[in-house]
Amino acid sequence: MPSFQRHVFVCINERAADHPKGCCKAKGGVEVRDALKKELKARGISKIVRANNSGCLDQCEHGVSVVVYPEQVWYGHVTVDDIPEIVDKHLVGGEVVDRLLQPDQPHLADNASFPKLDTSKAK
Repeated sequence: MPSFQRHVFVCINERAADHPKGCCKAKGGVEVRDALKKELKARGISKIVRANNSGCLDQCEHGVSVVVYPEQVWYGHVTVDDIPEIVDKHLVGGEVVDRLLQPDQPHLADNASFPKLDTSKAK
């Protein structure tokens, strides 16, 4: 069984076009997910970082929403252009991308950091 160091969930939930909350799919969720998968594969870390589709994360107002586990860090308004920074800084480097953080994450201290990715297990 694979042993992932991190799981990244990207919301691709779809709602009706006239829904007041909107949806992550319409905001580019599928493209963000695809870019993440491509970036992980290109860096050779797709065997230790898993990119997952997610249904509604109930953060529609912050869409496209992305959550990284096990840290439980929630990012909002993520675009395809943000993916390299999330991969470099958070997934590989263990540091949150402050500018994309969703509000009200009390479990995160200032300058939160996490273990860096152990790329020796990527092969």
